Amino acid sequence: MNRRDLIVGGMAGTAGLALASTPTLAKAKKGPSTVGAFGDSLKGSLFDLTTTAGNREAFARIMGNTDMKSTKYGWYTGMVHGVRPGEKIVDLFSFSGFSCAKLLPQGPGEDRGYKKVLRECGFYTDLKTGEVMEEWLNPYLDEKVRVVPILNDPFNHTITDFFYAPPRYGGLNTEAPPKIPFLMDWTRRGSSLNLASRINLFYPSALQPDKWPRESSGRFNQVSEMFLYQLDWEEMQNKRLTSVNSRGTWNRITPWLPWMLMGGSPGHCVYTCFMGAADTLDLVDPRILKYVEKNHPKYLEAPDKWEEPSLSSLEWYAREQKPAPLPADGKIPQAKPIR
Repeated sequence: MNRRDLIVGGMAGTAGLALASTPTLAKAKKGPSTVGAFGDSLKGSLFDLTTTAGNREAFARIMGNTDMKSTKYGWYTGMVHGVRPGEKIVDLFSFSGFSCAKLLPQGPGEDRGYKKVLRECGFYTDLKTGEVMEEWLNPYLDEKVRVVPILNDPFNHTITDFFYAPPRYGGLNTEAPPKIPFLMDWTRRGSSLNLASRINLFYPSALQPDKWPRESSGRFNQVSEMFLYQLDWEEMQNKRLTSVNSRGTWNRITPWLPWMLMGGSPGHCVYTCFMGAADTLDLVDPRILKYVEKNHPKYLEAPDKWEEPSLSSLEWYAREQKPAPLPADGKIPQAKPIR
């Protein structure tokens, strides 16, 4: 992993659904520009976004609430696509979910800042009806499979003057990059403040092919997530606000979802979603809220303390699920093109 691929966890959402990368190499060496892409200053009356302290406090208000009592809710909704070499991209199913996060004190010294504790859920829904799926007919295999939702409890990280090290994923990711000042990729045009963040990871999979022949896409996970936040400059500079709303997009490139039972078939999944964060659950799909209230009620509340392990959905799958049995002939079914 190089300097560009270091991340800081947490969207107020997912799959370890929100993450942020370091600035580009040029910015890491020279420091950020004092103006946005359109010439508007990043130095405000409350927060100077050209400083690590300004970035720390601004990002904390996006990810949570600095009153350290209130819950911040992230939401995301969109679609998951299947990508195979030499074939058209296929819309597989819809996806919708939310997260609940709180900020806790972190410090002192150079580690001053916040601990963000988060619980998040995401559900795969029928393209036509929007209802949560518990089974799905995999068109690549012509096989009915059991759907496993994203239930991450917890997915935590810190917000300080330095970029948070990449997630350990239960010890699978052993990278230890240098500490880099927390200066993010901001742009401003008048009252519009934008933030871009990204993560690119390549680390050993918790689902190794010898134990998980049907679930594993290979020995390594190749995962990328891209986030675009839209914010209000005046809200960010309002000293009375301890939390600011955001909206934007979240895209994720990931191996085949293990419950799809695609084995080592070439290809991957792509998520394309809208996302946002607010101080209420009002923007979450009511059908998802009703389903969670009935089946997973603890995900309606944020954690109140830091706990380990903090894992992504792939690692939770390896800990909580069992390998699917092979067919009677002992052969792994092969994916076929969708006509």
